[in-house]
Amino acid sequence: MSTMFSWREVNPAPGEPVAPDERLPWGKTIGLGAQHVVAMFGATFVFPLVMGLDPNLAIMFSGICTILFLLVTSNRVPSYLGTSASFVASVAAIRAHSNGDSAQVTGAILVAGLVLGAVGILVHFAGSGVIHKVLPPAVTGAVVMLIGFNLAPVVAGIYWPQDQWIALVTAVFMVCAAVMLPGFWSRIAVFLALIFGYVLSWLADLLFGTIHSITGATAATGEKLDHDRVSWAGVKAADLIGLPSGKLTDGVSVVHGPSFNLTFILLVLPGVIALIAENTGHVKAVAEMTKTDLDPYMGKALAADGFATALSSAFGGSPTTTYAENIGVMGATKVYSTAAYYVAAVVAILLGLCPKFGAIVSATPGGVLGGITVVLYGMIGLVGAKIWVENGVDFGDPVNMVGLAGGLIAGIGGVSLTFGDNFELSGIALGTIMVIVFFHLVNGRGSATSGYTTQALSHPDPDPDPGSTGTHRSDPSQE
Repeated sequence: MSTMFSWREVNPAPGEPVAPDERLPWGKTIGLGAQHVVAMFGATFVFPLVMGLDPNLAIMFSGICTILFLLVTSNRVPSYLGTSASFVASVAAIRAHSNGDSAQVTGAILVAGLVLGAVGILVHFAGSGVIHKVLPPAVTGAVVMLIGFNLAPVVAGIYWPQDQWIALVTAVFMVCAAVMLPGFWSRIAVFLALIFGYVLSWLADLLFGTIHSITGATAATGEKLDHDRVSWAGVKAADLIGLPSGKLTDGVSVVHGPSFNLTFILLVLPGVIALIAENTGHVKAVAEMTKTDLDPYMGKALAADGFATALSSAFGGSPTTTYAENIGVMGATKVYSTAAYYVAAVVAILLGLCPKFGAIVSATPGGVLGGITVVLYGMIGLVGAKIWVENGVDFGDPVNMVGLAGGLIAGIGGVSLTFGDNFELSGIALGTIMVIVFFHLVNGRGSATSGYTTQALSHPDPDPDPGSTGTHRSDPSQE
């Protein structure tokens, strides 16, 4: 254990990398750790807000879970665990259900975390190739896409109507910030958009007075009320120092533990597939940047994230995942030291112990969340398309075109399948099952007539691959 926490101090020349087992002088390391906190901050707070969970608890457990992740991976995979977006759509579906509450949400996510942990253990002993065989990029891309686009009604029905003009201006700012700001600033566009929208809403209250619209509490009924865009009643009531407690009711935290419902558990399980794809991609990205082979740690990384999600959910916290924002910081600084991540984790834990700080974030106006989520949710969906493009998934092949189509529409459109009076599969859960089953049902089983389907649905391939099995040609499981 002492060796694990012994980083070799270095003073590299400009542009020279710092390895995971090295560190800069502690002063610079602390500064880099704080930078990592800023990088993950916006998304780690926004996603608990849109899931109705306590952002203070999310930030505190992001620190605890990051330390757990680093320990499980023996400090070989420098990564930060922030709040995952993979369960946002499933949580929205649970909330829309008459019996859905925060206890049901965290109970379902806890089970999903244990499933991911079990998958990680399997991958550790069986090798990372098993992921490619069961979940090739054609499938994972489709699942990630339907998770993101399934969230469109949440933006349209809950956040955007609370203040459409603030939402629109915030969205414009976020798009411009993410693309036009230099380097590090573009990586924290979510955080900057949150601050911008917050200040803009406060100014709108001063200049124009209250707004007549739905609120987060009345979104389900559609009742419009006169209300301030920014209300700090919860901030005034919150303590400066204390433990976060897990759920928000009218801006006030109350304690809750997880409870379990089979229907809700099935709703969130597709998020596990997204987390597998996300973690796998991030570990490979870190391996490429550090020029090391991290495949032996792939299973450990998945297991660590799964059990971290289960741990956080057991106390009412948010699900976790490795964060691309922090990987981006490493890419920009070329400092891969895990010491900086321990510093970031400690800072996050300390921030989580300030309920007043969390209450300020929880007071984020609904219109601001509307502007942020309309971009974020679309980005989640387009990550699925990115997986397809990066892995060369061929939609001239009917296995990909037809095998994925039905599940996408079922998942995005909210199609349901009822079993008896008390159980149904719908939306993301049903769509994911259809994507996996349909794809593997036809993969490698095409007939001589399949070329007709290809030509009927898309432009014919001028140089068809006679050995195509329906997956992308770079899929390791097919080589």
